[in-house]
Amino acid sequence: MIEVAMHDGHPIQVEVEGDGPAILLPVNPWPLEGPKAEEMRKWGTDPALGRTLIDGLRDRYRVIAFDYEGHVLSTPKQDTLTPGNVAADFLAIADAAGAARFAYYGYSWLALAGMQLALRTDRLSALIMGGYPPIGGPYREMLQVTQATYAMSGEGGSIADGWGGSSADASSWEDFDWSTVEVAMNRDQTRQFVTLYEALQDFDDRMAQAQIRMPRLCFAGTNDIIAYGDAFGGVTVDIAGAFASNRAALEAFSWEVRMLEGLDHTQAMQAAQALPLIRSWLDAKL
Repeated sequence: MIEVAMHDGHPIQVEVEGDGPAILLPVNPWPLEGPKAEEMRKWGTDPALGRTLIDGLRDRYRVIAFDYEGHVLSTPKQDTLTPGNVAADFLAIADAAGAARFAYYGYSWLALAGMQLALRTDRLSALIMGGYPPIGGPYREMLQVTQATYAMSGEGGSIADGWGGSSADASSWEDFDWSTVEVAMNRDQTRQFVTLYEALQDFDDRMAQAQIRMPRLCFAGTNDIIAYGDAFGGVTVDIAGAFASNRAALEAFSWEVRMLEGLDHTQAMQAAQALPLIRSWLDAKL
């Protein structure tokens, strides 16, 4: 394990395992335990997702794994979580691990971060984005969601976040109401995501495609649609729709596109679905 200072000076722990072409994975290398892990298993999610991905790749790849989401939640970067600073953090991690060139896989907002990284360096050997469209990204919608989340965080208690958390009222995935999902985040934690999406409001992801030249794969579930509640202005974040409507453009820009039938945002990120896709694609490209 190595320790690397991020742009604000706070250190992050990085696990480096395996030999071969390097890949940066912003995942938690350490499985969750206890009640939180049990709750995740109840909903079919893997509390050891990061570890499962690492173990599934390290026999052929040099996996550089770091819990970036956990890091920013534990040491919030209220005014500095910008695309440029996130990319600089990832490059600092690659430097510390001795990776001159590396692939990158990220899911959801960490997929978005991967594309921003690709626009700021020529060191990427491959890019995989899961759960976030390279063209037609919901930047406006996510700013509205994060602004509402930030406003509610000042009121105390739990706040809704359709991209994580759990619900005690549903008995199955089919009954799951994403608008009622709750996760406790404080004001500093939520503010940094407002900063991130504010910085992306003028970003033209279609125009940016000409600058992305490494082999690239994107994927999402066909049911990846999150309808937020009235507290968020009734915003719908339609990841699947963005993939479907922009698929021809994505393929014209040399993206390989995979849609995972019947899966929602959380289901498509699980190792049983994502790992075979990631592994087979990397094996073919690197």
